Amino acid sequence: MIQAAFQALLLLLEPSNLAFMLGGVVVGMVVGVLPGLGGTVGLSLLLPFLFGMEQGPAIAMLIGMAAVVHTADTFPSILLGAPGSSGSQATIMDGYPLAQKGQAGRALSAAFLSSMFGGLVGAITLLLILPIARPLVLAFRSPELFMLAILGLSMVGILSGDRPIRGALMAVLGLLIAAIGAAPATPFYRFTFDNLYLYDGIPLAVFALGLFAMPELLDLLVKGKSIAEGTTTRRVSGWREGLRDVIRERLLVVRSAVLGVAVGFIPGLGGAVVDWLSYGIAAQTSKNSEGFGKGDIRGVIAPESSNNAKEGGALIPTLLFGIPGSGTTAILLGGLVLLGLQPGPRMIRGDLDLTLLIIWTLAIANVFGALTCLLLSGLVARLATLRPSVLAPFLFVIMLAGAFQSSRSWGDMWAFLVVGLMGWVLRRLRFPLPPILIGFVLAASIERNLFISVTRYGWSWLTAPAVIAIGAITVGMTILGVRLSQKAAT
Repeated sequence: MIQAAFQALLLLLEPSNLAFMLGGVVVGMVVGVLPGLGGTVGLSLLLPFLFGMEQGPAIAMLIGMAAVVHTADTFPSILLGAPGSSGSQATIMDGYPLAQKGQAGRALSAAFLSSMFGGLVGAITLLLILPIARPLVLAFRSPELFMLAILGLSMVGILSGDRPIRGALMAVLGLLIAAIGAAPATPFYRFTFDNLYLYDGIPLAVFALGLFAMPELLDLLVKGKSIAEGTTTRRVSGWREGLRDVIRERLLVVRSAVLGVAVGFIPGLGGAVVDWLSYGIAAQTSKNSEGFGKGDIRGVIAPESSNNAKEGGALIPTLLFGIPGSGTTAILLGGLVLLGLQPGPRMIRGDLDLTLLIIWTLAIANVFGALTCLLLSGLVARLATLRPSVLAPFLFVIMLAGAFQSSRSWGDMWAFLVVGLMGWVLRRLRFPLPPILIGFVLAASIERNLFISVTRYGWSWLTAPAVIAIGAITVGMTILGVRLSQKAAT
């Protein structure tokens, strides 16, 4: 394990891999700065460009972007009072009042340092759990893998907050869309309507890009307002004071990071849930909590630490069991599949060096991203003044180019537009979009493992102890997750 970890570090430090990681960090910062986009949009933008890339550089770029988005999304939350992503909503509660008081620098530095520490805790936890979980993962057969996929699918309702039923319906929609084209376990074609393009199904990159990026762009155009209003010109100072705040509240940082890892480990429960949970727990357990919501620095430290730590926790079920722990890791899972990797037992057994490369990239990208955000905060604060009419043409061209890269077919562009309009309509109707993607990603694994299990074991596998145990955990996690999401929404 130590030798493999050392080899993975050397692999990351190769000039090409390091350059792609830094490129992913830059993309992650840009995506994080623009309010409302988040990691799902950023990763969906990168997916089409993975075709033809080697595994090492592609992984470094993907993880580099995913690690930094939840650091950079602090800029709009604090400076603009607008959430950079769904996971930075709680930061607004005290970050924006601090900026209004002229303490934006203090809030930003405390947030970036807390995010860096939380990301390191997540990476270290992922590294420590690998040797323990590896024998367990290698013992899993197709029935257990099927049940784990059902576990992940059963959690998607939580991504809809207080609308779990709508989330479940969207997951079913994702399963149906994934059924288009060739069946993964049998030689049949479904829902093709005699269209040659649909025989291979809708590419994951096109689907993710249309589902998340297109609705965001349309929403910006509909609102017709500039992203930033007034607060971007506010003087940014107080870095040392923010550093002292983090040191003084180090126990809060550690506790929030541990909470972030634990919540991130539950498939589909991360995102805004962990932010509000850590914020609420900090407000309820801290002394002199009457300042929360009015500009208390602890209201910035707690959610930012847990938000980045949850990425490491979400990667545990993603890498070890092939179950996406969040909307971001669902797209990451699809990216790994596009690179010819199979998250789960096969990846742990045969691609341990690449698994450790993910962990190293997660840790180093967090440090680099936090330090870069500190250095570029003044410039970034002014970039958000661009109006949607200026941003929209550039972003739309990038999206079309990314969609066309999937299979270089005109059908990709039509699919992108159709999926994008569908996503925008569903979003306007207040239906959650991440469950659709998780259902789309898990569909092949569910169908394949169910077919293998029934063919090999009949229906006797339903009585296996591990299958029963995972089924019980699925029921328990569903009940717990719904309660937590409802609590976070109140």
